[in-house]
Amino acid sequence: MFTIQQETPCDAGQREALLDTVMGEARFTKTAARLREDRLPAEGLSFVARATRRLIGAVQLWDVSAGPGRPALLLGPLAVAADCRNRGVGTALVRSALDAARRRGHRIVLLVGDASYYGRFGFSNEKTQALWLPGPYERERMLGLELATGALDGARGLVHATGRLAARPELAALIAELLAGRAPISEPAPGPTLFTSRAA
Repeated sequence: MFTIQQETPCDAGQREALLDTVMGEARFTKTAARLREDRLPAEGLSFVARATRRLIGAVQLWDVSAGPGRPALLLGPLAVAADCRNRGVGTALVRSALDAARRRGHRIVLLVGDASYYGRFGFSNEKTQALWLPGPYERERMLGLELATGALDGARGLVHATGRLAARPELAALIAELLAGRAPISEPAPGPTLFTSRAA
């Protein structure tokens, strides 16, 4: 059994460890990673899957523009622990993320991925052919989903990051913190459960 919850600050380390295990260092070289670099995820649109206390999956959405003046979200990366695949974890994460994006009034979600997997959620490359990313990618893997009918009609141009910039800590503050030793951090309460699998 697993649950889908909004990510909390205490999940970040486990999420990064999962991404390292599932995707390795190559994930930082992908063109889509440039759209996430030094940015914060779209507000309220980061999700994790947990089996008891173990983090077994994660997905995030990021603010981008699908060409000039056309706000959109970029989905990814999506990761599921190798021993938990084929149990519906990835599907539940994507559906939870898309449902939340729709409730927040977003109209477009883009991603770079396999149509054979993401097609089940309604993604296709039918309306993304005139969009391009800031680097190399396989054009047929640039997929889009309209959360509002016609939102991708006529979409054309460069997909670029528009999200909030992540704060960069000052070097002096980091050194002082390391020298002083970290104070214990109490674990915050988990985010609300959005989905619970029925399988045992």
